[in-house]
Amino acid sequence: MSENEKSKEINLEEAGRLIDELERDLAKVRGGSADVQRLRDEVETLRNVLKSPVRRDNWVTESLHAIRQQLDETVDEAVYEGMTISRYVAEVARILGL
Repeated sequence: MSENEKSKEINLEEAGRLIDELERDLAKVRGGSADVQRLRDEVETLRNVLKSPVRRDNWVTESLHAIRQQLDETVDEAVYEGMTISRYVAEVARILGL
């Protein structure tokens, strides 16, 4: 594995903690908009990927990118409900090494 590939390796424990926090906050969002539901679906997808016995870093990376994008699209309703979107966007970017 090259140095560049090593530097892009995802910390799966951090990703798991992020998903735990996101799930807790999403449970507080009462709205049922399509954007919020898509975010919940992406979080569930990443949870399943992290539980998989087969390690697929590229799946984790893709799921984190999808969550980050969905967070951007869900800002209005989630902010209204008190969810701190910017913190999650920053945390996903940090985990991805962006």
